[in-house]
Amino acid sequence: MFTTTTTINLPVVLENILDDLLKIGVKPVLVGGCVRDYFFKIPNKDFDIELFGLNCLETIEKTLQKFGNVKLVGKSFGVLTLRVDEYDFDFALPRIEKKIGNSHTDFEIVSDANLSFKEAAIRRDFTINAIGYDYESKEFLDPFNGLEDVKTKTLRHIDDKTFVEDSLRVYRAVQFTSRFDLKVEEKTLELCKKIVNSDECKYLPKERIYEEFKKLFLKSSKPSYGFELLREFGLLKYFPELQALIGCIQDKEYHPEGDVWVHTLMTIDELSKIIKKQNLEDEYRKLYLFYGILCHDLGKPFCTEVINERITSHKHESLGIEPTISFLSKLTNEKKFIDIVCSLVKNHLAPFQLYLAQSSEKAVKRLSLKVNIEDLCLVCLADCLGRDIPDKDKCYKATNWLLQKAKELEIHNAPILPLIQGRDLIKLGFKPSKKFKEILDFAFDLQIDEHMGKNEILLEISKKFN
Repeated sequence: MFTTTTTINLPVVLENILDDLLKIGVKPVLVGGCVRDYFFKIPNKDFDIELFGLNCLETIEKTLQKFGNVKLVGKSFGVLTLRVDEYDFDFALPRIEKKIGNSHTDFEIVSDANLSFKEAAIRRDFTINAIGYDYESKEFLDPFNGLEDVKTKTLRHIDDKTFVEDSLRVYRAVQFTSRFDLKVEEKTLELCKKIVNSDECKYLPKERIYEEFKKLFLKSSKPSYGFELLREFGLLKYFPELQALIGCIQDKEYHPEGDVWVHTLMTIDELSKIIKKQNLEDEYRKLYLFYGILCHDLGKPFCTEVINERITSHKHESLGIEPTISFLSKLTNEKKFIDIVCSLVKNHLAPFQLYLAQSSEKAVKRLSLKVNIEDLCLVCLADCLGRDIPDKDKCYKATNWLLQKAKELEIHNAPILPLIQGRDLIKLGFKPSKKFKEILDFAFDLQIDEHMGKNEILLEISKKFN
């Protein structure tokens, strides 16, 4: 086993915990992402520690309880979790795993603190994830030459037999490759394709796939790399909505870069740059923006045709709703999230349409009722920049124009609110009835289309309905 001695800078609280574990006969070894990220110079607040030398979880738990509230995650896994300040720690006994069924969770797990580090690490997926850091000796443990793969930026599986037992590893290969700008080793590439061809991926729960997409979007500066790998592995057969974009032609005047697939990959990379530039922090928001741009042209395969020697895709934005729902339902059941993405898809042309028409305030107000305008402008900007056109200044002109109009009306990140509500009608002497909706709609139209204030609207209601 190759070892090298050095010191990782660890949180003081973790050093205190590990020192106490040493006192009770535990040999703590940092493993997984926290060690890998050290070599890629990525800050980390999540630490996984394998505990060798002592099989008694109860004794280990008592030691950890001095530092905070300890939780046991599944007796079969034997994982103790502890959160201190902004840090998350997972402590686990070394284990071996054996696949016993089709499900991602169908593994027989045997924990054994007397395993060697190599015996415990062979269950891991890639060599870069199988590097350990022995806290006591201050040595890196590298039984599968992961350090060399870090240096050469290679993604390599560890063991032929164990690798294919977990089909999620294909998606993990996608996001790791994209996040760390790696090249998949040829045999690993073959095994990933073998897993996909075996149809084992169909047994994966959508929540697990969603998590891998999430890491791809949020942790990669160039997510398109991962989507090209999805295509190369053959995973797009599970997402026909994306598969249909390949070869879907576009007008060369507006899309000289190529088909809808090429354009879509360019847009997700542009959105990644925009998000980084604007320093957006809300993960939920970033994710629905990414899915908004990923899905924005899913309607094109249903309507693209050649008319008078020009390629057109009329109404592709509205035709994109059905495939967007179909695609997202394979990843999540959250209706609110799907609705937000659909609103971005359906309205993604609006910023340019309103800008070119120099539309009135009422059109901007109406748009705010359909979609978050600030979010829409980010998606529209990525859509415009994600193509090989010479004049990209127009992208900013259109989105900035709309955003400025919306900000002046204070509706850039919230819909316009009605000035008149049911209680106002009751004060005018109206009794609650089915007619309330008609009156309130009339009031809202006056507010939006005629720019009337509350008192003016109430006067008009009295004239019309009394």
